[in-house]
Amino acid sequence: MNLKQTALIAVTVAIAMFLAGCATVSKPTIVKQQGLEQVSPSVQQSAQDTKSGLKRKVAIARFSNETNYGQSIFIKDNPEKVGKQALDMLSTKLAATGKFILLERSDLALLNNELNIGSLDPISNMADYLIIGSVVEFGRKDEGEVGVFGRTKKQTAHAKVMIRLVDVRNGIIIYSEEGSGEASSEVGTVLGVGSQAGYDSSLNDKALDAAITKLSSNVIENLLQKPWTSFVLAIVGNGDVIIAGGKSQNMKTGDKFSVVCEGERVINPQTNMFITLPGKKVAEIEITALMGVSEMDETSLCRVLSGSLNEFQGSLHTLRVVEQEMRQ
Repeated sequence: MNLKQTALIAVTVAIAMFLAGCATVSKPTIVKQQGLEQVSPSVQQSAQDTKSGLKRKVAIARFSNETNYGQSIFIKDNPEKVGKQALDMLSTKLAATGKFILLERSDLALLNNELNIGSLDPISNMADYLIIGSVVEFGRKDEGEVGVFGRTKKQTAHAKVMIRLVDVRNGIIIYSEEGSGEASSEVGTVLGVGSQAGYDSSLNDKALDAAITKLSSNVIENLLQKPWTSFVLAIVGNGDVIIAGGKSQNMKTGDKFSVVCEGERVINPQTNMFITLPGKKVAEIEITALMGVSEMDETSLCRVLSGSLNEFQGSLHTLRVVEQEMRQ
Protein backbone atom coordinates (compact mmCIF):
# COMPACT_ATOMS: atom_id res chain seq x y z
CA MET A 1 0.00 0.00 0.00
CA ASN A 2 1.59 3.27 -1.14
CA LEU A 3 1.58 6.56 0.74
CA LYS A 4 -1.24 8.02 -1.36
CA GLN A 5 -3.58 5.11 -0.59
CA THR A 6 -2.72 5.27 3.11
CA ALA A 7 -3.50 9.00 3.21
CA LEU A 8 -6.84 8.42 1.40
CA ILE A 9 -7.86 5.76 3.92
CA ALA A 10 -6.90 8.01 6.84
CA VAL A 11 -8.94 10.89 5.42
CA THR A 12 -11.95 8.61 4.84
CA VAL A 13 -11.80 7.28 8.41
CA ALA A 14 -11.47 10.80 9.79
CA ILE A 15 -14.51 12.02 7.83
CA ALA A 16 -16.56 9.02 8.97
CA MET A 17 -15.65 9.63 12.59
CA PHE A 18 -16.44 13.33 12.23
CA LEU A 19 -19.86 12.64 10.70
CA ALA A 20 -20.62 10.09 13.40
CA GLY A 21 -19.86 12.74 15.98
CA CYS A 22 -22.13 15.24 14.20
CA ALA A 23 -25.02 12.83 13.85
CA THR A 24 -26.26 13.28 17.39
CA VAL A 25 -29.89 14.03 16.55
CA SER A 26 -32.15 11.06 17.18
CA LYS A 27 -35.74 10.55 16.11
CA PRO A 28 -38.25 13.19 17.28
CA THR A 29 -39.00 13.22 20.98
CA ILE A 30 -41.43 15.26 23.01
CA VAL A 31 -40.22 16.63 26.32
CA LYS A 32 -42.52 18.25 28.86
CA GLN A 33 -41.17 20.83 31.27
CA GLN A 34 -39.81 19.22 34.40
CA GLY A 35 -41.46 19.70 37.76
CA LEU A 36 -44.92 20.56 36.43
CA GLU A 37 -46.71 17.24 36.42
CA GLN A 38 -47.08 16.42 40.08
CA VAL A 39 -49.72 13.81 40.74
CA SER A 40 -52.11 14.54 43.58
CA PRO A 41 -51.93 12.05 46.47
CA SER A 42 -55.70 11.77 46.18
CA VAL A 43 -55.38 10.76 42.53
CA GLN A 44 -52.91 8.05 43.48
CA GLN A 45 -55.12 6.85 46.32
CA SER A 46 -58.25 6.82 44.16
CA ALA A 47 -56.69 4.18 41.92
CA GLN A 48 -56.81 1.81 44.90
CA ASP A 49 -59.85 3.07 46.81
CA THR A 50 -62.38 5.22 44.99
CA LYS A 51 -65.03 4.82 47.71
CA SER A 52 -63.32 6.52 50.64
CA GLY A 53 -64.15 10.05 51.72
CA LEU A 54 -67.32 12.08 51.44
CA LYS A 55 -67.79 13.81 48.09
CA ARG A 56 -68.05 17.57 47.64
CA LYS A 57 -70.29 18.98 44.91
CA VAL A 58 -68.13 20.90 42.45
CA ALA A 59 -68.83 22.72 39.18
CA ILE A 60 -66.51 24.42 36.69
CA ALA A 61 -68.34 27.67 35.95
CA ARG A 62 -66.18 28.64 33.00
CA PHE A 63 -62.70 28.29 31.49
CA SER A 64 -62.00 31.02 28.97
CA ASN A 65 -59.19 31.77 26.54
CA GLU A 66 -57.86 35.23 27.40
CA THR A 67 -54.91 35.09 25.01
CA ASN A 68 -54.61 36.28 21.42
CA TYR A 69 -54.17 32.70 20.24
CA GLY A 70 -56.98 31.78 17.85
CA GLN A 71 -58.45 35.29 17.93
CA SER A 72 -57.39 36.41 14.45
CA ILE A 73 -60.15 37.48 12.05
CA PHE A 74 -58.57 35.15 9.48
CA ILE A 75 -59.10 32.11 11.69
CA LYS A 76 -62.57 30.60 11.47
CA ASP A 77 -62.17 28.25 14.41
CA ASN A 78 -64.13 28.95 17.57
CA PRO A 79 -61.93 31.34 19.62
CA GLU A 80 -63.09 29.56 22.78
CA LYS A 81 -61.70 26.25 21.58
CA VAL A 82 -58.64 26.48 23.84
CA GLY A 83 -60.77 27.40 26.86
CA LYS A 84 -63.18 24.51 26.27
CA GLN A 85 -60.25 22.16 25.82
CA ALA A 86 -58.83 23.27 29.18
CA LEU A 87 -62.25 22.85 30.82
CA ASP A 88 -62.60 19.30 29.50
CA MET A 89 -59.07 18.40 30.67
CA LEU A 90 -59.72 19.68 34.20
CA SER A 91 -63.15 18.03 34.35
CA THR A 92 -61.65 14.68 33.34
CA LYS A 93 -58.91 14.88 35.96
CA LEU A 94 -61.37 15.82 38.75
CA ALA A 95 -63.81 13.08 37.76
CA ALA A 96 -61.04 10.47 37.59
CA THR A 97 -60.35 10.82 41.32
CA GLY A 98 -63.84 9.61 42.29
CA LYS A 99 -63.74 12.21 45.09
CA PHE A 100 -66.30 14.70 43.80
CA ILE A 101 -69.81 15.03 42.46
CA LEU A 102 -68.98 17.03 39.34
CA LEU A 103 -71.92 19.12 38.10
CA GLU A 104 -72.28 20.21 34.47
CA ARG A 105 -72.30 23.96 33.82
CA SER A 106 -70.72 24.74 30.44
CA ASP A 107 -73.33 22.76 28.47
CA LEU A 108 -76.17 23.02 30.98
CA ALA A 109 -78.44 24.61 28.36
CA LEU A 110 -78.21 21.46 26.23
CA LEU A 111 -79.28 19.29 29.16
CA ASN A 112 -82.19 21.56 30.04
CA ASN A 113 -83.33 21.56 26.41
CA GLU A 114 -83.55 17.77 26.54
CA LEU A 115 -85.48 17.94 29.80
CA ASN A 116 -87.84 20.48 28.24
CA ILE A 117 -88.53 18.08 25.36
CA GLY A 118 -89.62 15.51 27.93
CA SER A 119 -91.70 18.10 29.83
CA LEU A 120 -89.43 17.73 32.87
CA ASP A 121 -88.22 20.40 35.26
CA PRO A 122 -84.81 21.99 34.53
CA ILE A 123 -81.75 20.98 36.56
CA SER A 124 -81.41 23.05 39.73
CA ASN A 125 -78.66 21.35 41.76
CA MET A 126 -76.37 23.86 43.50
CA ALA A 127 -72.67 23.17 43.82
CA ASP A 128 -70.72 23.68 47.03
CA TYR A 129 -67.73 25.15 45.17
CA LEU A 130 -67.23 26.78 41.77
CA ILE A 131 -64.01 26.66 39.78
CA ILE A 132 -63.40 29.64 37.49
CA GLY A 133 -60.37 29.65 35.22
CA SER A 134 -58.73 31.06 32.13
CA VAL A 135 -55.81 30.43 29.80
CA VAL A 136 -53.64 33.56 30.14
CA GLU A 137 -50.61 32.57 28.05
CA PHE A 138 -50.54 30.31 25.03
CA GLY A 139 -47.95 30.33 22.29
CA ARG A 140 -45.07 28.61 20.59
CA LYS A 141 -41.68 29.27 19.08
CA ASP A 142 -39.35 27.61 16.60
CA GLU A 143 -35.59 27.50 17.05
CA GLY A 144 -32.99 26.12 14.68
CA GLU A 145 -29.26 25.64 14.35
CA VAL A 146 -27.43 25.30 11.05
CA GLY A 147 -23.98 23.76 10.97
CA VAL A 148 -21.52 22.85 8.25
CA PHE A 149 -22.94 19.37 7.74
CA GLY A 150 -26.27 19.40 9.58
CA ARG A 151 -29.13 21.38 10.95
CA THR A 152 -31.66 21.00 13.78
CA LYS A 153 -35.14 22.38 14.35
CA LYS A 154 -36.83 22.63 17.76
CA GLN A 155 -40.50 23.49 18.25
CA THR A 156 -41.68 24.57 21.70
CA ALA A 157 -45.22 25.25 22.95
CA HIS A 158 -45.97 27.05 26.22
CA ALA A 159 -49.20 27.48 28.20
CA LYS A 160 -50.15 29.18 31.47
CA VAL A 161 -53.52 28.83 33.17
CA MET A 162 -55.03 30.50 36.22
CA ILE A 163 -57.93 29.35 38.38
CA ARG A 164 -59.80 30.47 41.45
CA LEU A 165 -61.97 28.42 43.78
CA VAL A 166 -65.12 30.13 45.08
CA ASP A 167 -67.35 29.15 48.00
CA VAL A 168 -70.85 29.36 46.53
CA ARG A 169 -72.59 30.22 49.80
CA ASN A 170 -70.70 33.44 50.41
CA GLY A 171 -68.98 34.20 47.10
CA ILE A 172 -65.55 34.36 48.73
CA ILE A 173 -62.49 33.28 46.75
CA ILE A 174 -60.90 30.71 49.00
CA TYR A 175 -58.04 29.62 46.76
CA SER A 176 -56.29 30.73 43.57
CA GLU A 177 -53.24 29.55 41.67
CA GLU A 178 -51.50 29.57 38.32
CA GLY A 179 -49.79 26.72 36.51
CA SER A 180 -47.48 26.56 33.51
CA GLY A 181 -46.65 23.80 31.08
CA GLU A 182 -44.25 23.38 28.20
CA ALA A 183 -43.73 20.73 25.52
CA SER A 184 -41.14 20.55 22.75
CA SER A 185 -39.91 18.35 19.95
CA GLU A 186 -36.60 18.40 18.12
CA VAL A 187 -35.47 16.84 14.85
CA GLY A 188 -32.43 17.29 12.64
CA THR A 189 -30.54 16.24 9.55
CA VAL A 190 -26.89 15.52 8.81
CA LEU A 191 -25.79 15.90 5.17
CA GLY A 192 -29.47 15.82 4.22
CA VAL A 193 -30.11 12.57 6.08
CA GLY A 194 -32.57 12.63 9.01
CA SER A 195 -36.06 13.74 9.94
CA GLN A 196 -37.85 16.73 8.47
CA ALA A 197 -40.25 18.49 10.88
CA GLY A 198 -43.45 20.23 9.82
CA TYR A 199 -45.74 22.15 12.16
CA ASP A 200 -46.53 19.91 15.15
CA SER A 201 -49.95 21.03 16.45
CA SER A 202 -50.00 18.29 19.11
CA LEU A 203 -47.45 20.26 21.13
CA ASN A 204 -50.15 22.82 21.95
CA ASP A 205 -52.30 20.12 23.53
CA LYS A 206 -49.39 18.64 25.48
CA ALA A 207 -48.34 22.02 26.89
CA LEU A 208 -51.90 22.78 28.00
CA ASP A 209 -52.24 19.32 29.52
CA ALA A 210 -49.01 19.79 31.50
CA ALA A 211 -50.29 23.08 32.94
CA ILE A 212 -53.72 21.65 33.81
CA THR A 213 -52.17 18.55 35.44
CA LYS A 214 -50.19 20.66 37.91
CA LEU A 215 -53.20 22.83 38.70
CA SER A 216 -55.63 19.95 39.08
CA SER A 217 -53.46 18.27 41.72
CA ASN A 218 -53.53 21.36 43.92
CA VAL A 219 -57.23 22.01 43.29
CA ILE A 220 -58.05 18.46 44.36
CA GLU A 221 -56.11 18.72 47.60
CA ASN A 222 -57.63 22.11 48.47
CA LEU A 223 -61.17 20.93 47.77
CA LEU A 224 -60.73 17.89 49.99
CA GLN A 225 -59.59 20.11 52.84
CA LYS A 226 -62.87 22.03 52.79
CA PRO A 227 -65.56 20.83 55.22
CA TRP A 228 -68.26 18.51 53.92
CA THR A 229 -71.79 19.48 54.96
CA SER A 230 -75.32 18.24 54.43
CA PHE A 231 -78.80 19.20 55.60
CA VAL A 232 -81.60 17.81 57.73
CA LEU A 233 -84.63 17.39 55.46
CA ALA A 234 -87.22 16.02 57.87
CA ILE A 235 -87.87 14.64 61.34
CA VAL A 236 -90.04 11.53 61.15
CA GLY A 237 -92.59 10.37 63.70
CA ASN A 238 -90.36 8.07 65.76
CA GLY A 239 -87.66 10.73 66.21
CA ASP A 240 -85.44 9.59 63.34
CA VAL A 241 -84.24 12.15 60.81
CA ILE A 242 -83.76 12.19 57.04
CA ILE A 243 -80.70 14.00 55.72
CA ALA A 244 -79.61 14.90 52.18
CA GLY A 245 -77.04 12.71 50.44
CA GLY A 246 -76.46 9.02 50.00
CA LYS A 247 -74.45 6.36 48.21
CA SER A 248 -73.08 8.60 45.43
CA GLN A 249 -71.46 10.77 48.10
CA ASN A 250 -69.81 7.71 49.66
CA MET A 251 -72.15 7.73 52.64
CA LYS A 252 -72.87 4.30 54.13
CA THR A 253 -74.82 2.74 56.95
CA GLY A 254 -73.06 3.10 60.27
CA ASP A 255 -71.51 6.47 59.45
CA LYS A 256 -71.86 8.95 62.31
CA PHE A 257 -72.26 12.71 61.96
CA SER A 258 -72.75 15.74 64.15
CA VAL A 259 -75.73 18.03 63.75
CA VAL A 260 -74.87 21.65 64.38
CA CYS A 261 -77.23 24.57 64.82
CA GLU A 262 -75.88 27.55 62.92
CA GLY A 263 -75.04 30.69 64.81
CA GLU A 264 -76.65 34.04 64.16
CA ARG A 265 -75.95 35.82 60.87
CA VAL A 266 -74.56 39.28 61.46
CA ILE A 267 -72.84 41.97 59.42
CA ASN A 268 -69.12 42.29 59.99
CA PRO A 269 -68.45 46.07 60.01
CA GLN A 270 -64.85 45.45 58.98
CA THR A 271 -65.79 43.82 55.67
CA ASN A 272 -69.45 44.91 55.41
CA MET A 273 -70.35 41.28 54.72
CA PHE A 274 -72.67 38.84 56.43
CA ILE A 275 -70.94 36.21 58.52
CA THR A 276 -72.35 33.28 60.47
CA LEU A 277 -71.28 33.14 64.09
CA PRO A 278 -70.01 29.79 65.42
CA GLY A 279 -72.84 27.33 66.07
CA LYS A 280 -73.25 24.60 68.64
CA LYS A 281 -73.56 20.84 68.39
CA VAL A 282 -77.10 19.74 69.21
CA ALA A 283 -77.09 16.04 68.29
CA GLU A 284 -75.13 13.06 67.02
CA ILE A 285 -76.73 10.83 64.39
CA GLU A 286 -75.98 7.50 62.67
CA ILE A 287 -77.08 6.36 59.23
CA THR A 288 -79.37 3.32 59.33
CA ALA A 289 -80.56 3.20 55.70
CA LEU A 290 -79.75 4.71 52.33
CA MET A 291 -82.54 5.77 49.99
CA GLY A 292 -82.79 7.08 46.42
CA VAL A 293 -81.29 6.01 43.12
CA SER A 294 -79.16 8.98 42.00
CA GLU A 295 -77.27 11.92 43.45
CA MET A 296 -80.30 14.10 42.67
CA ASP A 297 -82.73 12.26 44.95
CA GLU A 298 -80.54 10.36 47.41
CA THR A 299 -81.29 10.68 51.12
CA SER A 300 -80.25 8.84 54.26
CA LEU A 301 -82.35 7.74 57.22
CA CYS A 302 -80.59 8.33 60.55
CA ARG A 303 -81.26 7.59 64.20
CA VAL A 304 -80.35 10.07 66.91
CA LEU A 305 -77.61 8.75 69.18
CA SER A 306 -77.46 11.73 71.52
CA GLY A 307 -79.13 15.11 71.88
CA SER A 308 -82.51 16.05 70.43
CA LEU A 309 -83.76 17.76 67.28
CA ASN A 310 -87.45 18.04 68.18
CA GLU A 311 -87.20 21.74 69.05
CA PHE A 312 -86.02 22.45 65.49
CA GLN A 313 -89.10 20.95 63.82
CA GLY A 314 -90.04 24.30 62.33
CA SER A 315 -86.52 25.58 61.69
CA LEU A 316 -84.62 22.73 60.03
CA HIS A 317 -82.89 25.24 57.72
CA THR A 318 -80.73 26.31 60.68
CA LEU A 319 -79.23 22.83 61.03
CA ARG A 320 -76.12 21.51 59.30
CA VAL A 321 -74.85 17.94 59.18
CA VAL A 322 -71.05 17.84 59.42
CA GLU A 323 -68.32 15.26 59.56
CA GLN A 324 -67.08 14.35 63.00
CA GLU A 325 -63.58 14.16 61.57
CA MET A 326 -62.12 14.67 58.11
CA ARG A 327 -62.01 11.46 56.05
CA GLN A 328 -59.67 11.24 53.11
